[in-house]
Amino acid sequence: MTSKPLIILFLAIGIISLICCSSSPTSSGYGELRLTLIDSPSAVSEVNIVVTKVEVHSSGLDSLSGWVTVRSDTATYYLLQLENGANAILGNKMLPAGKYTQVRLTIGSGSNVMIGTTSYPLDISAASTIKLNNNFTILENTLYQLTLDFNADKSIVLTGGNNYKLQPVIRIEANITSGTIWGTVTPVAARASVSAILGVDTVTTDCDTTTGAFKIMALPAGTYSVLVAPTNATYYDTTIANVVVTAQANTDLGTMEVH
Repeated sequence: MTSKPLIILFLAIGIISLICCSSSPTSSGYGELRLTLIDSPSAVSEVNIVVTKVEVHSSGLDSLSGWVTVRSDTATYYLLQLENGANAILGNKMLPAGKYTQVRLTIGSGSNVMIGTTSYPLDISAASTIKLNNNFTILENTLYQLTLDFNADKSIVLTGGNNYKLQPVIRIEANITSGTIWGTVTPVAARASVSAILGVDTVTTDCDTTTGAFKIMALPAGTYSVLVAPTNATYYDTTIANVVVTAQANTDLGTMEVH
């Protein structure tokens, strides 16, 4: 991957209070919303998304007047650098306490993909505005954190020739109801990817190419199957059943050897 200036990355922060009923966003109290962005592995070399605005929608207000700006400065996110435990701050804002129903991202020109060593502009004509339905409550004097998992591989569509279109596939999870699976796969030469599977939902990350370590973040609480799939064909897949993920906790699978 080409080296580029990078938006400061932060480790996920788990300082969050319990969700409960509260007053509408007209309440005099304020709480803090933090939006973080992560990504899943992709077959392309780079996916770079320009975000010009981040907003959330207040419950009970109409589609025009209910939007509250969380961030209005333009920033470029190098998605493929936001995996395996890394994330970027998408927005951080003090908001009136109350209920909110949507997150809206405005995508700007300059978004692109890198195939090998060649950069191609990303067609955002069908996705210049991305709305994500998610009900959450901001409580007074508390921090509430949402994680957006931007699946770059499923979001980039080749429409013909070298024309690439953005059709975003984004998973959004509240950190208060989600947890993390982490561990290490040996030998490192296996170059494994690790997938957490719950029903029809699969979340995947690649192991670090130096240490074999991996981290899958923002997983809803539940019991998963974990598939370790080496990309080096001389090694076999391994599946670990009944891996329990608990909200606001890390599930450590330790060191797993593939054969």
